[in-house]
Amino acid sequence: MADSPGGLKPVLKGLAMLAVFGGLVALARALGLEQHLADRQWLLAHVEGQGVAGVLFFLGITALVTAMGVPRQLTALLGGYAFGWFWGTLLATLGTAAGCALDFVLARTLGRDFVLHRFGRRVGKLDAFLRTGPWRTSLAIRLFPVGHNMLTNVAAGVTSIPAVPFILGSALGYTPQNLVFAIFGAGVSAQTGLGRMLSIGLSVALLAVSTWIGLSVYRAYKRKGAVPVDGEDEKNGNGGGE
Repeated sequence: MADSPGGLKPVLKGLAMLAVFGGLVALARALGLEQHLADRQWLLAHVEGQGVAGVLFFLGITALVTAMGVPRQLTALLGGYAFGWFWGTLLATLGTAAGCALDFVLARTLGRDFVLHRFGRRVGKLDAFLRTGPWRTSLAIRLFPVGHNMLTNVAAGVTSIPAVPFILGSALGYTPQNLVFAIFGAGVSAQTGLGRMLSIGLSVALLAVSTWIGLSVYRAYKRKGAVPVDGEDEKNGNGGGE
């Protein structure tokens, strides 16, 4: 039947999700975002002196490109360059959280049935991991020194983790590295050589601290056996298809 787990409806939803992501990529290419993100003057022309319109422009661009998989560190750096380290951090985090929500909602509404049917066993392991304190676990995932932002968003969307704890936990987890790269971006736009050196030096030091925190969190979760490991079922003799 079309509405059954193995029917046509999950496949059509999965294709629809791919079509939406493909449309986002096509839109970004049509707007020339790949080239524009490397041009700091292009960004300044659209945000400097534009007030609320400039802020909304930056938030929209950040949400769009991070939802497509562009590293969030790049948008944080641009935010620091355009708005200074404080507002750059805040706006980059809000924009990245919006991109996270976009990926999550698309996966939850369009891709979940198809993925559960095809990879139900693996999704079940990830689901159990994420539902163990959803807010705290989401925060920890963003502090891990491994992983891909977009893929994490989509993977969470096909589990049963509640949306609000995941997105809020992710936003808080984004903040440390966003702060680091926003400070770096602000340093690039500093008016004096000393200010530039201090900003860049501080960002490097904070990056080291952020990386250490991420590694510590990852090791703590791994010691508890809380980090899903690919191939675990096969080692235990439980591999195989549905």
